[in-house]
Amino acid sequence: MKLLVSGGAGFIGSTYVRCHLEQNPEDEIVVLDKLTYAGRVENLESADSGRWSLVEADIADADAVKGAIEGCDAVVNFAAESHVDRSIEDPGAFIQTDVFGTYVLLEAARDAGIRHLQISTDEVYGSIDEGTFTEASPLDPSSPYSASKAGGDLIVSAFHHTYGADALITRASNNFGPFQHPEKLIPLVILNALAGDPIPVYGDGMQVRNWLFAEDFAAAIDVVLESGEAGQVYNVGGPEEKPNIDVVKRILELCGRDESLITYVTDRLGHDRRYSLSAERTEGLGWKAAVGFDEGIERTVNWYRDNEAWWGPIRSGEYQAYYEKQYGTKLGA
Repeated sequence: MKLLVSGGAGFIGSTYVRCHLEQNPEDEIVVLDKLTYAGRVENLESADSGRWSLVEADIADADAVKGAIEGCDAVVNFAAESHVDRSIEDPGAFIQTDVFGTYVLLEAARDAGIRHLQISTDEVYGSIDEGTFTEASPLDPSSPYSASKAGGDLIVSAFHHTYGADALITRASNNFGPFQHPEKLIPLVILNALAGDPIPVYGDGMQVRNWLFAEDFAAAIDVVLESGEAGQVYNVGGPEEKPNIDVVKRILELCGRDESLITYVTDRLGHDRRYSLSAERTEGLGWKAAVGFDEGIERTVNWYRDNEAWWGPIRSGEYQAYYEKQYGTKLGA
């Protein structure tokens, strides 16, 4: 099989590319990626170089998408602006990629007569105080990011309903693991802890997230791609829920730092309090999470400790200005 993987140079997309090629030695992948700050060719260096190729382009560019999709058997769409904090500052960029870009990919997949698998997020459901979201839960996005992802999801559903497109959706809980950009909670905390920098924690730190190791999500995607029913949504929830502050404290412990580094900062605008996602429908296809949080966080901390060559250029570049604007302090201050 030959796949078009849009956003395949990002964190979750590149994890999927590496895992899929390892598990499917006869397959090929065309990676379509805009290579923004969060998409890096370095993320793909350990993938089998003879079986993937890169098209540097925007998924909103219809001509580029048409060229990239030629000869492919399916599309897996990871391409998205994905950081809530950045969506609050610039919602338009999120709408352009997450909504219009999804439409462009869907049109190309429909013209080619191939399957489109949309990679979405539990954040489209909003916050839940008790219980667990299922695929039947209503969409109630809280941020420009989650609203743009919900918009893309609705277009996928509409293409199936209206045109009979072979299109379906996965919605995952919070992914973590190697190669994640340090704007996100877990790599931010790891790198600050390793450097001895203060660790910013929003509000009281009691926001609860359902953590999923990225390699487990990659496995779920392949199961849904092969066996999922067109027009359906498949939730992929992680095996454990933890408050952010517990995640921070565990990382500090693994890095040999004490809790004096924790600095509570003003909470994010519209911050969702708790996410909880069922995986029952996806498990019914034969998938099961294999990596628990404790194992996954140890592997992740060890990877960042051993791979300064990967994260060093990120942490010393544009990220410095972003971090200072976001948290009101400089790294290394």
